[in-house]
Amino acid sequence: MEIGILLVGLLAGVLSGLFGIGGGIVMVPMLVAFFGMNILDANAASLGAMLLPVGVFGVINYYKAGLIHLKESLWISLGLFLGSFLGAEITFMIDISLLAKLYALFLLYVALLYFNIPALLFKKKKVATNEVKDEKKHAVWEFLLLGLFAGVIAGMFGKGGGIIIVPLLVAIFKYKPIAASATSLAALQLPVGLPSVLVYAENGHLNLLYAALMAIGIVLGAFFGSKAALKLSAVYFKRIYAFFLLGVAIYMVIKYI
Repeated sequence: MEIGILLVGLLAGVLSGLFGIGGGIVMVPMLVAFFGMNILDANAASLGAMLLPVGVFGVINYYKAGLIHLKESLWISLGLFLGSFLGAEITFMIDISLLAKLYALFLLYVALLYFNIPALLFKKKKVATNEVKDEKKHAVWEFLLLGLFAGVIAGMFGKGGGIIIVPLLVAIFKYKPIAASATSLAALQLPVGLPSVLVYAENGHLNLLYAALMAIGIVLGAFFGSKAALKLSAVYFKRIYAFFLLGVAIYMVIKYI
């Protein structure tokens, strides 16, 4: 079982480096589906695995390529830290099934935006969504609010927050997809999920061994994932990410229907 847990972390790490996510979007479903863990235990193990800077090698690759917006990532990190506590507290107070459905609908909406259906229907060769304009200047509080929102979602569903951060950096902050992934991954390297991990641990849901094994896998996987991302064109990157989001959304709808 321990080898399987390590492989889960490895897969999560590859996707973490590739898409700038924390990896929880992969770890939580797999822990539930293949290892029979309940959702709260899986959330706790996932968040625990991401406490250390497990994606540091991926961040180094992105930093060398000049793709990380460092100051903005720090403000996002602060928002994530604050939001993760709120999210974990909410988890033990309300119906998680309803919120999971809403979350799935959000992911489905973002995925459809990435697919750019109107352009496919009318067969336009060049559309605005395939070539994102240069990033616009935004106030500090906007990045803080983005991190806060992503932190709440992360604390509730055991995700690192990147699954929220990346699409919003592209859609609202007009980041190029690869720069959004790089900045998101950098923001997740600080122990932003510590408040939520403490809440889960206090309620008896944290397995340190599983968290440690997955953390090792993420470290290795993030390096190779970021290397692959740097070789993808913007168009293909967005399409692959759209399929990824669509798959996650469908899974969550089926699981919590």
